Amino acid sequence: MKLGDILRSAFEHKASDIHLISGHPPMMRVNTVMTPMDYPLLTPPSVKAALDEMTNPNQQKRFEEYQDLDFSYAVKDLGRYRVNAHMQRGTIGLAMRAIKVKVPPLEQLNLPEIISRLTYLPRGLVLVTGDTGSGKSTTLAAMIQAMNDRYRKHIITLEDPVEYAFSSNKCLIEQRELGQDMPTFSSGLKHALRQDPDIILVGEMRDLETTALAISAAETGHLVLSTLHTVNASQTVERIVDMYPSGQQNQIRSMLGNTLQAVLSQTLFSRIDQPGMVPAVEVMLCTPAVRNIIREARTFEIPNVIDTNRQMGMVSLDNAIAELYFNGLISREDALAQAAYPEKLERQLAA
Repeated sequence: MKLGDILRSAFEHKASDIHLISGHPPMMRVNTVMTPMDYPLLTPPSVKAALDEMTNPNQQKRFEEYQDLDFSYAVKDLGRYRVNAHMQRGTIGLAMRAIKVKVPPLEQLNLPEIISRLTYLPRGLVLVTGDTGSGKSTTLAAMIQAMNDRYRKHIITLEDPVEYAFSSNKCLIEQRELGQDMPTFSSGLKHALRQDPDIILVGEMRDLETTALAISAAETGHLVLSTLHTVNASQTVERIVDMYPSGQQNQIRSMLGNTLQAVLSQTLFSRIDQPGMVPAVEVMLCTPAVRNIIREARTFEIPNVIDTNRQMGMVSLDNAIAELYFNGLISREDALAQAAYPEKLERQLAA
């Protein structure tokens, strides 16, 4: 059983993820459903051989030390993979996320039109949030590519690991990978500010130092794009504020109110009209009213502001879900299962 054969079969089935776990056949996720592949049960030596094939000696040493490793892997004619190697029940497990070779254009992603307009921002902080596998990386990559096709600027990405491989078009693009090109996100971001960037992509604001540097970069005239594992705009603001000690929270609310430009919160759904996935996206734009709400710690008012400013391009998650349902793209069951307020959405769908 060869790794290349498994990956080719997964590619032909348009799988989003591949899992190699001892005692199981190779598994793939197709349109959110886990499916066994037509191969024998994996053994510990076969999984280790797959890991050794994908990694270099330095990566293997790091895995032996930490028993967890994130890295990227590319196969000619198949694409790139974001890979996590880990230990489970004393044996190696591999989780591989397939990444498309070509960055899809924004207009092909079924995203709100306002997201395209955000790529014209000269500065500030734009956050794309959602659960793992919600399409955050694809949205950000499409935004970067739109700017790459339009501007003559310097873009630096800090990723864990590098997912979409960009080719510099009009922009000069540098991509730095955690562990290979920088020790931490915060270190990479600190030094990126001395590398004359116009646009910075931070793979994830996962700690206080990285978050503080990202906000400072946005405050000093850069356009900063990043992600958080939050499900809506109000939770995103609270998550950032809660990273700080209580004595600094008023200050960070003020800074965030000045620098934040938009929060896009994504949820992916299986389509019922054709094979594939489609996103529902909550959009919060930082109007003067939203900035005051952030500064004055009234984030509970954000959902109401979003609902009353649809003409500006804002949309709540539930309204985005309802639109997908009424357009015949998703099922009623899936719509209600992912809703922020299921009972309210159920009444809306029945109207």
